[in-house]
Amino acid sequence: MNDLISLMLALGNDMFFAMIPAVGFALVFNVPPKALKYCAIGGALGHGTRFLLMHWGMPIEWATFAAATLVGMIGVHWSHRFLAHPKVFTVAAMIPMVPGVFTYKAMIAIVEINHRGFSMELWGVMIENLLKAIFIVAALAIGLAMPGLLFYRRRPVV
Repeated sequence: MNDLISLMLALGNDMFFAMIPAVGFALVFNVPPKALKYCAIGGALGHGTRFLLMHWGMPIEWATFAAATLVGMIGVHWSHRFLAHPKVFTVAAMIPMVPGVFTYKAMIAIVEINHRGFSMELWGVMIENLLKAIFIVAALAIGLAMPGLLFYRRRPVV
């Protein structure tokens, strides 16, 4: 029971702090004020979904893909309900899942290689973090595009 409470507190903390950059980037992208709360909810749901999936053992790349697809699906629903483009709700909600830490670690490894010289350890750190960042960004892009591929097709899927 104590583990469940600590998981719910960590999930709430994760979702709350994911709302902040989602709203901030929504403001940068000139999202209408009425849609800001939906951007915040989308950011919280996406990051919270990724958090739970990673907690249950899913790799971050696949968890990001699933969370991005969920946010995309919800964004399509909201776009039909409020007669707006889905990107109004989804793009800012994806921002909290951008892999800044992995990109930062890859760049620091590149700087260290440039400063100290080549070493297999630094090269491994750079490649690992760079590939992880690339796959996370790809998961965000494909997950964001997934609802459009499924719902806005002119021909049936099967």
